[in-house]
Amino acid sequence: MRTTSLGGSRTAFRMAHLWAGLLIGNATIGQVTVDGSFLHDGITRTYSYHVPASYVPGQAVPLVLGLHGLGSSGDEFAEYRDFRPIADTAGFIMAHPDGSTLLGGIRFWNYDNVLGSTVDDVGFLEALIDTIAAHYTVDPLRVYATGMSNGSFMCYALACRSDRFAAVGGVTGSMSTGMHDSCSPSYPTPVIHIHGTDDGTNPYAGTSTMVGIEDLVAFWLDRNGCDSTPTVTPVPDLDPGDGAAAEHHLYTGGTDGHTVELFKVIGGGHTWPGSPMPGTSGNTCMDFDARLEIWRFFSQHQRTTSSSVQEQREDEFALWSDPVDGTLHIHSGDDPVTGVLIMDAMGRTILEHRAAGIQRIDLGHLPTGTYLVGITRKGSYVARKLLIQ
Repeated sequence: MRTTSLGGSRTAFRMAHLWAGLLIGNATIGQVTVDGSFLHDGITRTYSYHVPASYVPGQAVPLVLGLHGLGSSGDEFAEYRDFRPIADTAGFIMAHPDGSTLLGGIRFWNYDNVLGSTVDDVGFLEALIDTIAAHYTVDPLRVYATGMSNGSFMCYALACRSDRFAAVGGVTGSMSTGMHDSCSPSYPTPVIHIHGTDDGTNPYAGTSTMVGIEDLVAFWLDRNGCDSTPTVTPVPDLDPGDGAAAEHHLYTGGTDGHTVELFKVIGGGHTWPGSPMPGTSGNTCMDFDARLEIWRFFSQHQRTTSSSVQEQREDEFALWSDPVDGTLHIHSGDDPVTGVLIMDAMGRTILEHRAAGIQRIDLGHLPTGTYLVGITRKGSYVARKLLIQ
């Protein structure tokens, strides 16, 4: 006879306490770089992530996703926008996912049905968070995303469509006009944006399909309830020969202490300040390090609103299994289940199902072992440890 048992936990991230002890024990580990992949929506998605040597299982740490630009990769983002030394000092996990590919093998992020694509990158990045959290103790209130160009657009899509991120940071990207007009975030998301006034790829003033940076900032000021008048501080011109200067615009007074920041790079091109990259167009401002400013901003903010919603709803949630055929039954109160994700002890996706009002899943085909079952509902994510014997 097949038996299935369920162990309680508050969220997928808190489940990471159990997984971390299972996989690596309770001692401090050395610096780790992990390369991995899993199947999401029928596509094999790849990624890597960096764990600092200071990581201790059971002690929750922040997680930052770094999203590359069009035609680039997670490895190139890690090389040229290298947050890993900062992660080692500040003690956060740094992830480098890969976008999917267009015709010709060009990697991209599908922030808004790009060229008719139906790839679910929001779902992939949320699943990546769950995968990492299955191995390491990730703080669910301190998950962030930053990106350049196409990756920056994707960050704003995450702020619009996901409830998993405490703050986002964009460099040389913006919001599409369609995203801008349809974005309805579930809670205020602090934003830091960095953009050159001479960006020839994503112009500072915007285009017919991309909102200008002033409008981008105004949008997030409104969503965060910030004061519309900033404190403007010139960035010291440490490198007069770089062809660029910068101003720091700080907007305060937002909901729950939220802020919005803009680094306006006068004369800057389609580049990442502080990190020159071969083949980029325009001047690279060397007066400040975008990586340091983005982490400084992230470190000031943690997610608050959606977590309280989750705590209220979890009491309405229940899972139970049929010991004969292994069918998993799901009761979710007033909020129907829209996604079920099952991972094995190595963080590999075993089953993923998305539909409206999921009430049962057939698990009779799974071999014995320990699994993580993640359930997605509106505004919340709940997880349980699943033992099949």
